[in-house]
Order: sequence, then structure tokens, then C-alpha cells
Amino acid sequence: MGNGVWHGRSGWMRPPNIHQHAKPPPPTKNGVGPSCVVLPPNDNGQWPTILDFLVVRFASLTRAQIEARLVNGDISNDLGQPISPATPYLGQQKLYYYRTVLNEPSIPFTEQILFEDELLLAVDKPHFLPIAPAGRFVQETVLVRLKNKLGIDTIAPMHRIDRETAGVVLFTKRPETRGAYQMLFQNRQVDKQYLAVAPWRENLQFPKIIRSRIVESAHFMSMMECDGEPNAETNIELLAHGSKYGWYRLTPLTGRKHQLRVQMAGLGLPILNDQIYPEHLERNDQDLTKPLQLLAQAISFTDPISGERRTFQSQRTLLAIDQ
Repeated sequence: MGNGVWHGRSGWMRPPNIHQHAKPPPPTKNGVGPSCVVLPPNDNGQWPTILDFLVVRFASLTRAQIEARLVNGDISNDLGQPISPATPYLGQQKLYYYRTVLNEPSIPFTEQILFEDELLLAVDKPHFLPIAPAGRFVQETVLVRLKNKLGIDTIAPMHRIDRETAGVVLFTKRPETRGAYQMLFQNRQVDKQYLAVAPWRENLQFPKIIRSRIVESAHFMSMMECDGEPNAETNIELLAHGSKYGWYRLTPLTGRKHQLRVQMAGLGLPILNDQIYPEHLERNDQDLTKPLQLLAQAISFTDPISGERRTFQSQRTLLAIDQ
């Protein structure tokens, strides 16, 4: 829990009926839903106050930083009552707070809304912008930006693409229909197409279907191909090429983490500006000059509510292949 992050699980979490008159969790604040922490038993009396516990629980923050949030009324119990620095510790109760990141990196690129109706949002995401709060990013995410822009607290992503990848991302607006849309992805009823710029090799013939087994690697946050039954499948087409690079259309038939990046690197065609495959380079959040040349170009599906066939296409482009 480093990097000065106020950690916890985001989203709405209704507490059990520990107290007869417990209230629902606090509302969304600045586009961020309340996170929750449950206070463990205080058998040895090691935490005289809730502040004493929070200093241990969130070791990446100083006592003064946590105390300031208590003074500002940013933390409350499941009765909706604010916690003060002097509030005595009482185990088995829930506290609600809002995740923030100290010195959160700014991302100077803007998402574009491609489509909106009463149920759905289709958004054209720029490179470098995360979908939802995690790690170093909270406010600088598509989800929080949309909640703040539209004033709709119930927006949620239907699926995810990497922070480094640009292109079409879908969001639902109503909790009661969210499951039906998310099941489309679980049941592989969504057609997705990506564009990529990667090296061109004369000895490789396209189109080709790549089937491989992708598993987590020993390196943090990265994946790798290994022997065994395939669990990832992608159709790869070469659309055009120059003397060094080609434009590829990638059609994944499965949805493994980093699937396209891993399989292209496995062919000896790592996607241009990939900082993880084939070699994991040191991250530099301040360098936004070399976006990964991978674009979620189009997504299509049959709407489970209306029965309409829906297709959304990105308006973004990748580098020219003569570079």
C-alpha cells in the first residue's frame, strides 16, 4: 500500500444490520464512490481510538494526513456519523471513506462520448487514461470523469482495456440492466476489432490464427505464453506495410489479459511502443510521447434489451506505417 494511496475497495457496499438504524453508504463524492473498511476486534486494546487503527491500517499515510481527513468529516461509520480524531475504537463496525491519491499524475488527454442513450455509453478512450480507479489513479480515469461530467453515479464499465490502449469502451448506466450487458462478454457474444502498428517481416504470411496458452508470469502485472492447452485465440491480418512496419487488424476470440500484446510479441512482432512486451521497461508516468500503437477500433453486439445490432467505432488513429 505504497505510493501515498488511500486504499480500499471502491463501489457501493451496503452494511449488514449490525445497528438497527444503520444507513446506506455515503453518496458518490467528486465522482468516487465510498470505500469500506471493517474494524477488527480490539481484543488487546491496542487501538484506543479509531485514528490509532487507521494509522496502522494505512501505513502509506502519515498520522497528520489521516487526522486531517477525520477533521474534514471525510470518514463516517455505518450510521452516517462522522469519525473524529478522538472517537473511541469499537470493533466490528464499518467505516466509509473516499479514495484519494497524493500527487496523482495528470493525463492531458480527453475521452470522447461516441453514443449515449438511457442505458448505455460508448466512449472513445485516449491512450494513457485508465478505465477505473486503481493504484496511482482515481480522478484521472474515464469512469470518474464521466460521473463528474454527466452527474450519473451509477455508471459502470461493461469491460476493460489496458490503460495504454486507446479506443472504444462501453459503460452501463443502470444497475438493473448491467448484468445483461456484462453477460455478453462472459458468453463471447461481442465482436471486437483492434488495429496495431508492429514490425513487418517478409517471412510471415497472413492472415493467421494464433492459439496459445497465456498465464501470469513471475513479473508483476505481466503475462506470458507457455506450453499447454490454448486458452487465447486471435485472428491476425496484415492490412498494409512499409519497409519496416505494418498495420495489423487483430480480432480476439477470447479475452485474456494482455492477449494481443503477448501474442504479437510471441510472433516476433511486438506492438510499437510496448513497454512490457517483449521486455518489461521501467515505467515513466511523465512520458506521454510514445503511446502504445494499439487501438480498440470497433465493437459490435446484439443489444440484450432492445434486440438491436449495435456497432461503435473509434475516431482515433495510429501512426503512419512509413515511420
